[in-house]
Amino acid sequence: MSRVQLLRVGEVDAGLLQELRGGLAAELRVPCEVLPGALDPAFAFHPERQQYHSTELLARMREFVTRHTWRLLGVAAVDLYIPILTFVFGEAQVGDSCAIVSLHRLRQEFYGLPAEQSLLRERLLKETVHELGHTFELSHCDDYRCAMAPSHAVEWIDVKTSSYCDSCRVRILATRSGF
Repeated sequence: MSRVQLLRVGEVDAGLLQELRGGLAAELRVPCEVLPGALDPAFAFHPERQQYHSTELLARMREFVTRHTWRLLGVAAVDLYIPILTFVFGEAQVGDSCAIVSLHRLRQEFYGLPAEQSLLRERLLKETVHELGHTFELSHCDDYRCAMAPSHAVEWIDVKTSSYCDSCRVRILATRSGF
């Protein structure tokens, strides 16, 4: 059976990935697994920005897609960007199988605050569901509580839920039988 597969991109805590696996399986109601091994992000580092180009990472992730892959999600701890934005929390191949999220700016420590593991886990699940939504051809949603609401800052992530609104769920069901 096809499943959501999680791929470490660089050094990512295994316990955090296992918690994300469980959260995704419950939220999307599909099998989810953490892949062994990892993708080294070094090739996508751009010294002029001191960041990693997420589109380059997505392209390389295609090598990990197998016949068992329904969706492949890369989880990185490095700071991601695309050329037209200062940073991104994640990126997805719209209507395709790969997406990536970064923990870097989801951590309270990035903002000079004490670490909050539960908040990090919550933000990671929300952004993961969001990026996977783009793989289902969903665009940003006007419902600020929907996982597909845009997230230009962590405060916006904290307001939304990790679930799709009824309208987005219907659009997914129309494109993907069995979701």
